[in-house]
Amino acid sequence: MAIKKQYLKSKPVCKVTFSVPAEEAKSVAVVGSFNEWNTEATELTKLKNGTFKGTLDLESDNSYEFRYVVDGKTYINDEQADAYAWNDFAGAENGVLNL
Repeated sequence: MAIKKQYLKSKPVCKVTFSVPAEEAKSVAVVGSFNEWNTEATELTKLKNGTFKGTLDLESDNSYEFRYVVDGKTYINDEQADAYAWNDFAGAENGVLNL
């Protein structure tokens, strides 16, 4: 898994690209505090090499909790997250993006 951050000079936005290698998966979505944890809001696109990829524009100078949802049921964290935060509602740790 990979996270790429590209800060824009013209506005306080960071383009965040999420990449998840999951050849066997049918779908991967990124959910988090930036999309109210909606599993349908930010589905990633499957590339020919089996990696799912997508880019979001997120406001800079913020922190966001997030996770990936594979095939609508398995929640996983990205090992390249900036940090991890316990979430009582999920009963698990979420990855944290610091922008």
